[in-house]
Amino acid sequence: MAANKTFVIGVGMTHFDKPGRKADVDYPDYVLEAATKALLDANISYDAVQFAAVGYINADSTAGQRGLYQLGLTQIPIVNVNNNCSTGSAALFLARNAVLSGQAERNPLDWALQTMNDVRPVVPEAPFTPQIFGNAALEYGETNKNKRSDVDEAMHLIASKSHTQSTLNPYAQFNQPATVEQVKKARKVFEPMTLLHCSPTSDGAACAIIASEAFVKKHNLGPQAIEITAQVMATDSTLAFDPKQETKSCLEIAGADMTRAAARKIYAQAESLHAISKSASSMTASLETNSLHMTLLEGSSTAAQYNKIPVNTSGGLISKGHPLGATGLAQCAELTWQLRGWCDARQVANATRALQHNVGLGGAVVISLYTKVAGIQQFGNGWKDPRERFGYNPAVSCRGITEADVRKVISKKGSLIGLPAGLHQAAKEKLKVVHGSGTAKL
Repeated sequence: MAANKTFVIGVGMTHFDKPGRKADVDYPDYVLEAATKALLDANISYDAVQFAAVGYINADSTAGQRGLYQLGLTQIPIVNVNNNCSTGSAALFLARNAVLSGQAERNPLDWALQTMNDVRPVVPEAPFTPQIFGNAALEYGETNKNKRSDVDEAMHLIASKSHTQSTLNPYAQFNQPATVEQVKKARKVFEPMTLLHCSPTSDGAACAIIASEAFVKKHNLGPQAIEITAQVMATDSTLAFDPKQETKSCLEIAGADMTRAAARKIYAQAESLHAISKSASSMTASLETNSLHMTLLEGSSTAAQYNKIPVNTSGGLISKGHPLGATGLAQCAELTWQLRGWCDARQVANATRALQHNVGLGGAVVISLYTKVAGIQQFGNGWKDPRERFGYNPAVSCRGITEADVRKVISKKGSLIGLPAGLHQAAKEKLKVVHGSGTAKL
């Protein structure tokens, strides 16, 4: 019988790094750390995993297998996902649907750039992504009630707040605060965006484990389980790419209509489940009217207005970093920690619901609604707080993993790095190199 509820029961992530900063670290090392932490959080071994969806960019076709084989050669289905910036969320979408169902070289932006060029000339020497979002902001300022100056000021406030919030996130690539004035005066990348408006490309990984309600009950995971109440994935409409469309829009190229479509669907899903709060309802209603990134600009001309809704508590992509394959799962980790109430100084008071929005340019948006379900607490007889297993709070302390950690979660059937009784020496040395001072010496 197909499950009708799905829960996040374990999350884990690595520090996000500037690509190439760690010469001796490759994607399998990041995968091992994030997946080990997620399994430890869920208090299960890799043998309990029945399906895996792995999101990544800039790696070979079966990189997911290469990464996860370190934890086990258990013959489960492993699906590799590449959906640009929403890759991590797309992997989460696949994993959730696998649980729901009872199962446990061409530039993809060429059409978008060609369409944008018809509206605003493409500048070859400027990065393409800032051009798409920068042009969307310019168009928004020209075609809506807000003046261009109001839009610019709102963008500066959003960037400043995100950078400031990153100082409380130990996983962030950048942990420095930034004033509105510093944002304005930073190096111009593409009008109206400065360097401090833009997310850095990062190396890193994140992991989430999804389970059915029956699994949550069986393994006494109720107090830590966060329900994914609703989730929608959508692609572009003809507003973005129809060659016959007389009015071409940079806003639509940036994902406005697919966000509107996804927002309408997730709002309907949430209402049908009677699980959407007033705050979530207002946010989703705004999503339905505009794309999310434009909604954040709406009426946000003052810091007081912008501060009404907690957004990007992790610091957001612009300071936390943006490893494209991991971003959606890193968002999942942050929202799970927030709804568990683990985030200390950056904790949102009385958080019971959270909304995640992740756009991949070229045609993929995923919106997810997370809910802390009070009733499921009763399933936690014999539950042990995951922070006790870690020996620290992973929401506020970024540490590496040890050989002992891997031993707890590795498959008993064996893996690329050996059997639980003895990891290969090469793997031991890798653990030392990857995690440095954050890892006990082996």
